[in-house]
Amino acid sequence: MAVLLVIFIGSVGVIGFVMKQYRDNDRIYAQASEEFTKTNEASGGEIAPKVVDFDALRQVNAEVAAWIYCEGTVIDYPVLQGGDNKFYLSHTYEKDYSVSGSIFADCHNRPGFADANTILYGHHMKNDSMFATLENWQDQQYYEDHPVMWLLTPEQDYKIELFSGYMTSARADTYTMIQEPGEEMDAYLEKALSQSAFQTDVELDRESRYVLLSTCAYVFDNARAVLHGKLVPAGSAGGTPLTGSGVEAGQEN
Repeated sequence: MAVLLVIFIGSVGVIGFVMKQYRDNDRIYAQASEEFTKTNEASGGEIAPKVVDFDALRQVNAEVAAWIYCEGTVIDYPVLQGGDNKFYLSHTYEKDYSVSGSIFADCHNRPGFADANTILYGHHMKNDSMFATLENWQDQQYYEDHPVMWLLTPEQDYKIELFSGYMTSARADTYTMIQEPGEEMDAYLEKALSQSAFQTDVELDRESRYVLLSTCAYVFDNARAVLHGKLVPAGSAGGTPLTGSGVEAGQEN
């Protein structure tokens, strides 16, 4: 009985520690959104819905590559890119330890989303934070309610037009690195479309660049829930309208 009691107390302690980590991580990223982003008051054209202060963010961590946002969901996070694919599995954008880690781009991708496809990873947290909700896009109605995300960078913002979502293996060729457009990328996109759990009318082309969003899933061993998206350049950078976009900062048409 004494041994069982010790085990029980230890288990409760571990659960309590993990739950505190979840709450702390939610607080950290909620504060990051409040401190470094704001709703974009500019309207008209294809302008990102948020403004991000990348100068201030990069003073905290120079490895901040972008900000990803999906309206009506919990996805509202800075995107990191480090020298390996391990560090941000267990560290926040402030480089502090965290079970939730960060959203991060594969270290083998070229910076600035320059490759034909860039892979973004995030944990599947039990409180639905980080990339846990990617599996929701298995449902057609959920896709229709959330057909796009936004990827903001200091140089150029992008609307992410989602076109495929499915369950796959961590060892699948879904994770193939493709730097340049061509026949290999054409075949990759065709296969992604064929596996999708939802239907879409997004038009794919060889000239565009693409992203793959990935998180763990628990439907079979080493399962992953993934989303493919097409990067469509917006008329803003970091949420600030670009010259010639038709909308100046703070000006409404």
